[in-house]
This record gives sequence, C-alpha cells and structure tokens, in this order.
Amino acid sequence: MAKIGLSVRIDVTKILKERLYKSAKGTYLDLTTFIDTEQMDQYENHGFISQSVTKEEREQNVQTPILGNCKVFFNDSQPAQQPAPQRPVQQPSQEFDDNEDIPFN
Repeated sequence: MAKIGLSVRIDVTKILKERLYKSAKGTYLDLTTFIDTEQMDQYENHGFISQSVTKEEREQNVQTPILGNCKVFFNDSQPAQQPAPQRPVQQPSQEFDDNEDIPFN
C-alpha cells in the first residue's frame, strides 16, 4: 500500500459551528478533502478541505465553505524526484491571541 504525506492548513474562523458534534471523548468536526497527487494549483496545493455534508445535502447541492488546502509532501509510490526549491516559511501577519474567542469553544 502506498503512503502519502499531506500538509493541511485550515482557517478555523470559517468553521460552521452548527456542524460540530459532541461525543463522550470530545467535540468533533467531519471534514472532506479531494486530492490530485499529479497536479497542483497556482499556490502549489494538491487539494482543498471543506466541512462534510450528508448524502441528502449533496443531493440538494448544499456546499460548505472551503476551510483550507492540502499539499502532498511525501508519496512513496512516485519515483524519486528532485526536491522542489524551498521557499521561506511565511510568517503570520499578526500574532495569535490566546484570549481571542475561537469559534468552536
């Protein structure tokens, strides 16, 4: 079985709180992603992440916001390739505030 490593980034402020659900072990959110390992978008991402929808919602064409993107950083089923040039890590535009109200608390 092939292994694929993904790097995932989401914007938690876009999470629809009504889709969070509680269980005995915590609060959960179902996510969906579609990945194309052979093609990247203009930002070098291989796919996107959104909140999952039910079968009935899919039939009604309900769409949830795109929360973020994913990038394949490891794929052992592909032949060894030259690594892509490393870009500097982008720093956040503002500091994270631990006291800020996170939408899913």
